[in-house]
Amino acid sequence: MRVKRLLDFLDASPVNFLAAQNIATELEKAGYRKLDPREPIGIVKAGDKLYVTKNDSSVYAFHIGRQPMAEAGFRMICAHCDSPTFRIKPNAEMLCEGGIVKLNTEVYGGPIMSTWFDRPLTIAGRVIVRGQDALNPQTLLLHVKRPLLQISNLAIHFNRQVNDGVKLSKQKDMLPILGIINDELEKGNLLMNIICSELSIKPEQVLDFDLYLADATPACTFGVHDEFLSSGRLDDLSMCFAGLEAMIDTDTTDATKVLAIFDNEETGSQTKQGAGSPFLAMMLQRIALAQSGSAEAWYQAIERAFMISADNAHAWHPNYSEKYDPTNHPVLGGGPVIKFNAAQKYASDAASAAVFAEICRQADVPCQRFVNHSDVAGGSTLGNILASSIPLRGVDMGNAILAMHSCRETGSVADHLYTVKAFTQFFK
Repeated sequence: MRVKRLLDFLDASPVNFLAAQNIATELEKAGYRKLDPREPIGIVKAGDKLYVTKNDSSVYAFHIGRQPMAEAGFRMICAHCDSPTFRIKPNAEMLCEGGIVKLNTEVYGGPIMSTWFDRPLTIAGRVIVRGQDALNPQTLLLHVKRPLLQISNLAIHFNRQVNDGVKLSKQKDMLPILGIINDELEKGNLLMNIICSELSIKPEQVLDFDLYLADATPACTFGVHDEFLSSGRLDDLSMCFAGLEAMIDTDTTDATKVLAIFDNEETGSQTKQGAGSPFLAMMLQRIALAQSGSAEAWYQAIERAFMISADNAHAWHPNYSEKYDPTNHPVLGGGPVIKFNAAQKYASDAASAAVFAEICRQADVPCQRFVNHSDVAGGSTLGNILASSIPLRGVDMGNAILAMHSCRETGSVADHLYTVKAFTQFFK
């Protein structure tokens, strides 16, 4: 059942905006109340369930503990809801011979571009329409739930070296085909017609949009025993959903529980809705102050807190064993992975890793460790970015997946179940 819920969440969350909305919907079903950050926090009581959003694309949930944060701290799981993809540019339609229309796009994050060829794609995101005044337009979310576009390969007959490796141009090779114009009225209006039809609005209402390409093929399991997960955006929506399930499934404890789902990790996190923003720190500080009436409470809470930065790890690939560290390469199905880096690209150290390993032991969950091959440069993630504004103890971890940043990634069913158990134990 948990795996079916994950697959449904992945299918319903093709982009960050929809992922944030779906997480907020689940929180509200579980009794969480939305805060308006423009208004005073008010009285905060033990057991209160609160959440707030930023930019329609990040979500922060707080389950207030029995003790003030100054006395018991807080336990936080953070993840990110964005994934590498292609953003549709303004004035996107490009009319070609035969009336074929392709869309002008730009790359978001670092996708494996070749994996986006020759598969059914759709579009999703948000559309901004005219509101009551200029400073407060209305936001409508869009998800076209059918195959709509395709980025087509060049036939091998015109590119005999294609299987030897080809350098792809983001501007030339990665533009999707949208359709063929049937009459003159459609010229320059194909995309707008789709937007208006899907949202039941008129073109003159549309002010702007943030729209992206997404894989239109549903998430699924595969393997002899259905042991593998196949989906776009496992990095990092699988961690978002595991954190959400643990947050909802646990009762009030002494410590305050926090779930922070950030946006824009794939482009550096330095946005108002990213991990580099002071927004989360401001909200936590306001809660601590509302509880204790003292600014000192916030600093005490930080020193008693612990963070799990949940962002997926690289699984050992059976075809490329030479790319991995010889003694620290996690495998699919081996349990959640603690990530280390001597250059401090991850928040993990011996002390914080020991905390998470012990949580896994208490939950009867296996635990693995990942370190990069010393000749291969690794990436970074949320933990250290967040710790630069909130100096938390914390660990960077994730589930092992194959083909990270592919249009479709591969994970393990068992690992998802393990991680939900570990997160639930952490929040208890």
